[in-house]
Amino acid sequence: MEFLGEGLDDVLNDLYHALLNDGVHNVSTNGGSLELLGVTLRIAKPRARLSRSQTRARPFSALGELLWYLSGSDEAAFVGPYIPFYVKDGKPAVVNGAYGPRIRSRHGFDQLQAAIELLQRKDGSRRCVIQLYEARDLLADDGTDIPCTTTLQFHRRGGVLHMSVAMRSNDAYLGLPHDVFCFTMLQELVAAELKLELGEYIHMVGSMHLYDRDRGRAERYRREGYQRAAEMPAMPHSNPFKKIDDLLAFEQKVRAGKSVDPNGDLNDPYWSDIGSLIQISFAGQDDEVIKEISVRMHSDIYHSSIEDQRDRIAERMRKANKAEDI
Repeated sequence: MEFLGEGLDDVLNDLYHALLNDGVHNVSTNGGSLELLGVTLRIAKPRARLSRSQTRARPFSALGELLWYLSGSDEAAFVGPYIPFYVKDGKPAVVNGAYGPRIRSRHGFDQLQAAIELLQRKDGSRRCVIQLYEARDLLADDGTDIPCTTTLQFHRRGGVLHMSVAMRSNDAYLGLPHDVFCFTMLQELVAAELKLELGEYIHMVGSMHLYDRDRGRAERYRREGYQRAAEMPAMPHSNPFKKIDDLLAFEQKVRAGKSVDPNGDLNDPYWSDIGSLIQISFAGQDDEVIKEISVRMHSDIYHSSIEDQRDRIAERMRKANKAEDI
């Protein structure tokens, strides 16, 4: 089954409709779900990677996960501030299935760097594949975290870079928007490094599923109505991986509570906006700080996500105050 669209919301809308109406119920380790086997999503404009809906417009946790991958870390503490699931009681401090080491160091070399070098040498290559799922993952104990993603493949065709991702399993509600964000950002990073145009993004999944607990939320998403695809600004082609190093250093300062200036520290409107999103991720419940950060941002593409974040914080505070009054 294939779903085509310009951006994330196009394919999410159609996919959720198909899962809710045609999905077959299956029970796995993580609970019951509606499942479709052999699903492909094709996104024509990978920069339209942010949902415009109220329920799915959450770039902050996805950005944290991307930085986790690029840092090469497998420590739960790195991603915990963005995705608290990883630091719940009983969760391991080192995540076996973390993508960062598998991409950047686990095999004794950096697969991402090797892929870039192959693409530099050879237009039209069909072997530019990064491996995440390993043969020994078949032997992992039940409950061990193993990658849902099996491979990332880059396709240089002339002056354009396409990307295809294969996944053994994909949570359509929580996981899929993160995956599309992270992998299309990775696609654009490699394209910018090679000074290529950004091509199509193709997302292939063995088991695409919607957990029973998320059915209502998927239905609410669809009731919001169609969201027109809107693209993030184009990533500058000037030393993008150096900018990632700068961004990781900036993130560590924010995490440590040090004073930062996105415009001065990152010295580019595109990257300073990404830095501002990191600041908002660590701003906690302080609405005034979030508002102050947001007014300094250069692009308005992030405005709806920030407003939704502020609304969620305000709602949590209202509930907390109401509970105190009871």
